[in-house]
Amino acid sequence: MLAFLQEEIDQQHIPGAVIHISYQKEWILQEAIGHRVVYPKKDPMKLDTIFDLASLTKVVATLPSILLLIEAGKLHLDDKVAYFLPEFAKHDKAAITIKDLLTHSSGLPAHREYFKETLNTNQIMERVFDEKLAAGIGEKVIYSDLGFILLYKIIEKVTEEDFQTFLKRELFDKVNMSETSFLPNYERERFAATEFSEALQDYKHGIVHDDNTESMGGVSGHAGLFSTISDLANYALMIENNGVFQGRRILSEQSIRITRQNYTTFSREYRGLGWILKNPTFSSCGDLFSSDSYGHTGFTGTSIWFDPEIQLNVILLTNRVHFGRKDPILRLRPRLHNLIKAQLTRG
Repeated sequence: MLAFLQEEIDQQHIPGAVIHISYQKEWILQEAIGHRVVYPKKDPMKLDTIFDLASLTKVVATLPSILLLIEAGKLHLDDKVAYFLPEFAKHDKAAITIKDLLTHSSGLPAHREYFKETLNTNQIMERVFDEKLAAGIGEKVIYSDLGFILLYKIIEKVTEEDFQTFLKRELFDKVNMSETSFLPNYERERFAATEFSEALQDYKHGIVHDDNTESMGGVSGHAGLFSTISDLANYALMIENNGVFQGRRILSEQSIRITRQNYTTFSREYRGLGWILKNPTFSSCGDLFSSDSYGHTGFTGTSIWFDPEIQLNVILLTNRVHFGRKDPILRLRPRLHNLIKAQLTRG
């Protein structure tokens, strides 16, 4: 695996990576390779490097928050979004549910470049409320950041506190994720550098890469979370243990189970609650992971995948956007997962 990653580094597909592999609930590999920053001067990647998780925020922060609120009786999957956010009901959106947002089947557009107008969080929310649907509700999978922006706002409305405070107390502290947060405050040398920012005239270190999240002050439900490999390994262990971490129940087994169901049987893109499911079309977990596999990716070059058939978990953290928005990561991920699965099951 490390030789494979070194080859990708040598080809300048990624600056560096940190990889974690757990097999049958035993950590069999956790290594750092390459560089956390290349420009303007190289600095080596380390195991405690902090990464911008990008869209892993959706499954490490937003999804568990919703599950916790379901278990607390505060909401349910078929609740209408407009029940919590009445202004959202306009333009035929009144019937959209929390489940529709979690499964990317609401019909909302995938993305809008709100940041180009330097809008703040409240202004962006108003724009999302005013959006028209790109497809009928429940008719098509459209991977939508907008849906998870709404979920973040629903969480804050229901809990009556800010997203970060709720997450830290109810999840991160309980799963020993002490270096997982929005708006991280660590020395520059801890971060995997992302893309060059014209505004900063520098590469981003600890400043969220996602432009809309940056406009929102660094906090959203679709992006903005930062973490380390060890923190994410703890989270993954809790998920694999059906909601239990070090003997303490964090989420119910039933909550974990319902996230892995396929809610988009009308599409060849299978979606659970938050999670991407292995599907008949392209999967970033490759060809060899079982049909029960589930995971997620992040634009900055991050990913997490589970294959419950053999109790395999692979977390890959890279900062591929340090080299710009090229797409070698799209080939890297499936080939890496194929290699891992083949080596573990060769016998």
